Amino acid sequence: METALVTREQKKEAFQILQLVTFTLGGEEYAVDILKVQEINRMKEITRVPNAPYYVEGVINLRGKVIPVVSLRKMFGLPEEENKAQQKIMIMEIQGVTMGLIVDTVSEVLRISTEIVEPPPAMTYSVNSEFISGIAKLEDGLIILLEMDRLIGKEESASMVGMTEKVAIER
Repeated sequence: METALVTREQKKEAFQILQLVTFTLGGEEYAVDILKVQEINRMKEITRVPNAPYYVEGVINLRGKVIPVVSLRKMFGLPEEENKAQQKIMIMEIQGVTMGLIVDTVSEVLRISTEIVEPPPAMTYSVNSEFISGIAKLEDGLIILLEMDRLIGKEESASMVGMTEKVAIER
């Protein structure tokens, strides 16, 4: 009897609580680790940067610091959002670089158990989707969990640092 109790306790300890910020893109719900998100801002004027990668919308001035802004819609191959008034910029640190990510809406902060998270299905897992760390099964639907350090790699981060430094010097 005691062995069964230990096993249950070990199972409980194996599951952890994830704290996530959820957001929508193209009608789908996504989530990222709350510890990666520094702040969430309303959409603001973005200064375009010549020769930037297609998914980089430009840069913003955030309290005196030049921050690159990336469109997750473009990275995911989704069409432009028509209702840009609701869009938000999530300020995150990815690969050691502070950057903004444009999302359609920010939904909520969610606490879930790792018990309800499954790995992405094999048929959806490819080189292009290796940034999906899992899928959370909630009562009212599924949430795709993103690993931002895999989504924006070291090369992209380095190019964004160079781009923001160039813009800062020009100002």
